[in-house]
Amino acid sequence: MTVTTVSIQAPDTQRIRGLEMPWNRVLQASGDAAGAAHALGPWHPQEFTAECVEVIPDLGDIMTFVFRRTDGAPLAFRPGQYLNFAFPVNGEDEDPLDRSYSISSAPTEPWTFSISVKRDHMGQVSPWVHENVRPGTVLDVLGPVGAFHLPDVERRARFLFLAAGAGITPIMSMLRTIHSLPGQADVVVLYHGAQAGQFAFAKELEYLASVDERIQVFWSLGDRNAPEKWEWMLGRLTSQMIEQVAPDANGRQVYACGPEGYLNNAAELLKQIGVDETSIHMEFFSGDRKTLLEYQQEVAIAEELAGELADDIADSAEDFYESQPVALELYEPAFDKDGPLEAAGLPLEVAEGGAFPDETTGGDSVADGSAAKAEPAGPADDSAFKTVGEGTLTLSFLKTGLKVKINPDQKILPIAKSAGVRIATNCQEGMCGSCKVVKVSGEIEMNHQGGIRAREVAAGKFLACCSTAKTDLVIDA
Repeated sequence: MTVTTVSIQAPDTQRIRGLEMPWNRVLQASGDAAGAAHALGPWHPQEFTAECVEVIPDLGDIMTFVFRRTDGAPLAFRPGQYLNFAFPVNGEDEDPLDRSYSISSAPTEPWTFSISVKRDHMGQVSPWVHENVRPGTVLDVLGPVGAFHLPDVERRARFLFLAAGAGITPIMSMLRTIHSLPGQADVVVLYHGAQAGQFAFAKELEYLASVDERIQVFWSLGDRNAPEKWEWMLGRLTSQMIEQVAPDANGRQVYACGPEGYLNNAAELLKQIGVDETSIHMEFFSGDRKTLLEYQQEVAIAEELAGELADDIADSAEDFYESQPVALELYEPAFDKDGPLEAAGLPLEVAEGGAFPDETTGGDSVADGSAAKAEPAGPADDSAFKTVGEGTLTLSFLKTGLKVKINPDQKILPIAKSAGVRIATNCQEGMCGSCKVVKVSGEIEMNHQGGIRAREVAAGKFLACCSTAKTDLVIDA
């Protein structure tokens, strides 16, 4: 059958003004703002387990993993936030490795949620995730976390999204959310990739731009050579590029995510074309920019509204759900004396048609390299340790065999590193969990942003990047 189509000018879609997240109306209908936020409470980091239900390969060495909570509850989050996962890279009997990944799905479909992981061939965790996380895999999760997200209400929803490489993942959450909501919006996306034909989510982005007149997508190949038929932009991000796709950029809220160099460049370019600093939102996982203040403010608001930190919320989950308004009772999992019950439903089985091949490798191939489990060191005689630095308190590092002087107002990580103590680092903002060490004795004060779990704190672990010493410390590092 042949179908002849004729181009017809369709009338403009009529929409309500602005964008409003669906939960905002529930909050406003649930009494005063503080009480409403406490009743719903979705933005506080919680500890829970989630099972993988789908694995979707994508372009650009990215793989999307779809999860659902094992307690049957939806995951409430803001588009752009991230989750911290504990991956048993070195086996179930070893300490897991924590990594944070942006949520790429929309919170308007909360019964499942997804992360999209780019494989780093030189890394330890992402290759393991690509090779081992399959439907049925259950992981410990902490979150949601992060101040990089769309507002709950935006009367003048005009956005410019800048993404490079894997930085597209939180932007996808934002785009999917906007597409699912009614309301006027004007969204421009400028997406930089390394290779033509390897832009992750390319088909979906093209689809969104074709069916939603509120969304425009532009592509650039960075500094790579363009193929013969390439019709889009070429070269690294420039002010001319930004002005070409969004001449009114200084009237938009800008959300940018990508490698550090890309974001440093974007910040300078946006400043040059007159975009106010308050309108620029960037997802940095490094310590060179002052995004830490935003995270601290968000955690402080959570403490004020909910009256407890994330660890306390996890310990009192039943009270947390019982306080929800009637409109949200369908979100409540069942409980017994030990906490939320695992949801009952259709047994999870991998579908035969799209099943992954049976794994035939042995246990030794699970990790990139197995390390012996480090047992917390017991009391040790540090009298022979060399002492360096200046300060009123002493940090004794057992493995290094060194004493480091420190003042109570100084963060432990930079002082330890300057003295030559080897502690892994990444974000330096209490989010990623890389600098986790064991405290053998002494007291610390820690202000983390979701990078450590309650049970780890109870076991004596802490994050060196966001901790200060209250007394002399003995540290297993």
